[in-house]
Amino acid sequence: MDAPSPETGRAPAPAERPTLRRLVDQAQSIVRARETSLVLIAAVMGVLAGVAASIMSATTQWMHEVLYWLAPGERLSSSPALASPWLILVPAVGGAAMGVIALALKRWRRHPFVDPIEANALHGGRMSLTDSIIVALQTMVSNGFGASLGLEAGYSQIGSGIASRLGLTFKLRRNDLRILVGAGAAAGIGAAFDAPLMGAFYGFEIVIGSYSIPAAAPVLAGTVSAVMTARLLGAHVEPLHMPLDPNLGPVDILPILFLGLAAAAVAIVIMRLVTTVETLFGMSRIPAPLRPMVAGIGIGALALYSPQVLSDGHGALHTQVGSAVTTSVAIVFGLKILASALSIGSGFRGGLFFASLFLGALMGKLYGGLLALAFPGFHLDPSVAAVVGMGALAVGVIGGPLTMSFLVLEMTRDISLSGFVMAAAVVTSLTVRETFGYSFSTWRLHLRGETIRGAQDVGWMRDLTVAKMMRTDFPTFPQDGTLDALRARYALGSTRIVVLVDAAGSYGGLLRLSEAYASLEPGETAVSVLATQRDHVLLPAMNVKEAALAFDTAKAEDLAVVDDRDNRHLLGLLGESHVLKRYAAELERARRGLGAED
Repeated sequence: MDAPSPETGRAPAPAERPTLRRLVDQAQSIVRARETSLVLIAAVMGVLAGVAASIMSATTQWMHEVLYWLAPGERLSSSPALASPWLILVPAVGGAAMGVIALALKRWRRHPFVDPIEANALHGGRMSLTDSIIVALQTMVSNGFGASLGLEAGYSQIGSGIASRLGLTFKLRRNDLRILVGAGAAAGIGAAFDAPLMGAFYGFEIVIGSYSIPAAAPVLAGTVSAVMTARLLGAHVEPLHMPLDPNLGPVDILPILFLGLAAAAVAIVIMRLVTTVETLFGMSRIPAPLRPMVAGIGIGALALYSPQVLSDGHGALHTQVGSAVTTSVAIVFGLKILASALSIGSGFRGGLFFASLFLGALMGKLYGGLLALAFPGFHLDPSVAAVVGMGALAVGVIGGPLTMSFLVLEMTRDISLSGFVMAAAVVTSLTVRETFGYSFSTWRLHLRGETIRGAQDVGWMRDLTVAKMMRTDFPTFPQDGTLDALRARYALGSTRIVVLVDAAGSYGGLLRLSEAYASLEPGETAVSVLATQRDHVLLPAMNVKEAALAFDTAKAEDLAVVDDRDNRHLLGLLGESHVLKRYAAELERARRGLGAED
């Protein structure tokens, strides 16, 4: 019970007592009112993402050392050979663990998990932190047991999951929440690679979908704080040492551009192969929980030739860039592609971010070697081609030309290569988009039935449906009625459109009242002879873009809304001018970052 006030001698009224809810509301109002508050939240989020990324990296490295009998600090993919032939079973054990996890999730969390790109494109930045933690743990199991995948999906997922949770706590606006989620993904990736510029542009290009001044400060704050936190915790990424100073002239841009084209072709092959493996597993009679274990046996068998096919290939990348071009490079290149496709296609969780960097380095070395054989007088150092190919192939698979260009710059710390890497990256990106249409992330969404090609926010478009735009206060008239009866009920000028219906309320067409009065038909003629748009209708679930396309196809100014195309029960009426007006207004709001709050 509250003590009496010394001034009044009575207990304070409930309204006078500060409550936690009131304090929370005040904090939310301050955060929403000041741009600097979003930057501060992003900085705090970055610290948490840096801690999470450091724990994930350290844990998986420890798993590699224990499971594959490595010396402390030794990278799995840089090992010359497996310490024992029995170690080929380790990926299969990891696959069995993934199968058990899949069975558990099928029982207790049946909904599909939302990744940062999908969250920002379709859900206004809303993500589940619990789901993000589960995805991070799955990537750790996959990578830790040697599946040919990286941890990048887990890094970006946990960072963006933390960001979304903080944003929802403070009830951020839709656009601010999307920016914060992009900053979270950038923080996780940047901390893992010790690359703040790459991390920031990963957020802009891959997750947010655009660069803007309001987004710059939160994304940079989150990424820098995450990188500094990871460094403080001892996370260290070795720079990619070039064996010599590259000496590239203007004429060297031509083979570099052709290398970009080759990277685009390889990227498309990799994405298609992943889908093919997934389809073949689906056609097989192997139960889904057992597929990772079966694939793990195959991955382990491939590792007998070289452990470079295991994990993300981080250690192998440093080894391959400075080594000579041999037949072994081509073999490892093919085996790594197959191992990565088996890993993803069977159900292991992870990403192709770093795996595509490693594959790009191998592809670039082979390209440089073949170029020297075909044109002995022309010299493009295979190590330079490896670095350029690394960035180009990663762009083809992941997307983000600036992201990968900055990553190569920060990994090599050699700015002289950046222009050539960017040129190849642009060629690769343009070629993949023109011939294939998707990066790996959006291609996976496309296979699930989505149509997005990037992280740009289109969720508002799906929310703006025909059901929300249609009008229900429209005049109707029996379709078997006569012109005289119609003219008697509706005076000229009283309405523009009359909707015709049958006795059961089913749609029968549209009739302009002016045409009914201008008709030379006898007065007893049925109005149905003047009806239009009988076969063109809208459905309530159509979004604004689909509705606009329907109007364009029908060449109509108005269309009826029915429950379905079979019953055709009339629900409403919608005009093309209203659809286009709403579409333009919502598009402008999305562009200016003033989207509706979630």
